[in-house]
Amino acid sequence: MQQLAENIPRDPNSSLLDSKFTQQELPACKPILTPRAVISSFLIVTVFFIPIGFACLFASNDVVEIIDRYDSDCIPENFKTNKVGYIQSSVDKTCKRTLNVTKNMKSPIYVYYQLDNFYQNHRRYVKSRNDEQLRDPKKGNVTEYCKPEDLSDGRAIVPCGLIAWSLFNDTYNFSRENNILAVNKKGISWKSDREHKFGKDVFPINFQNGSLIGGARLNESIPLSEQEDLIVWMRTAALPTFRKLYGRIEVDLKAGDQIHVTVKNNYNTYSFNGKKTLVLSTTTWLGGKNNFLGIAYLSVGGLCFFLAMTFTIIYLIKPRQLGDPSYLSWNRSPGGQ
Repeated sequence: MQQLAENIPRDPNSSLLDSKFTQQELPACKPILTPRAVISSFLIVTVFFIPIGFACLFASNDVVEIIDRYDSDCIPENFKTNKVGYIQSSVDKTCKRTLNVTKNMKSPIYVYYQLDNFYQNHRRYVKSRNDEQLRDPKKGNVTEYCKPEDLSDGRAIVPCGLIAWSLFNDTYNFSRENNILAVNKKGISWKSDREHKFGKDVFPINFQNGSLIGGARLNESIPLSEQEDLIVWMRTAALPTFRKLYGRIEVDLKAGDQIHVTVKNNYNTYSFNGKKTLVLSTTTWLGGKNNFLGIAYLSVGGLCFFLAMTFTIIYLIKPRQLGDPSYLSWNRSPGGQ
């Protein structure tokens, strides 16, 4: 084989053929997986991951949440067997709810609405929008990809598409001891979306003027970059159960407080067996309540600790004779045998 390689003609002007790069001889980390190295690696992962996991769990447990599902309770008795008929009727859809605060909640308190069984990740739904139209006032007549919500009476819809058309339109008003709790709806969307994806000179035109109304209406005198409920809604969710930010309550709530909520139950989730939930939540340095990250760190750390102990016991009970690492190809001299 060596003699055959020597007989292959080479380009005398090419120095790349014999370079360390082409011969795969560049400096590289080539660890030897000895029992001590493997056990030490597992123990290092354990030492770092388990404390991080506990820190994440403690931070998640410090989050205080109030969760209230209201879609079923807000149906009048005479409409219990015809929920779709109720939501499509013109009857008053005001619903009174009472939330009990069990722990102190420091401001800001984030108000979310949660929808279940709503597939915003459906391919046709996600594609039913036109980003050029949303940010450029000169593209108002561009409704490509927006079907079936592209035109109304032959005129272009701004914003067009199914995502905007299905905008969430339930509303919430909060009070405590007959004092109104204001909800701040400024800054609830991503800054990058407001500044780059929705134009300051783009205004709603001909929106929700068709025979079939999908959701909320938009104020035609306010540019899209300031209509943050729309911006939040149009950042589509990846899973069928999701929360979207409605606003912030910027006063503290104390344990024992009763929060009275006036809900306008307008959004039709009954046609597809969806659920609607109101969520009030505080945050920590980790964000909202989410035990998954802490459990994941603890699981990996615990698994590494188990493997380290297992390998240690095997190594002590039945040690294996290791070879001389000096005979490895990368430790031998180029001219050696």
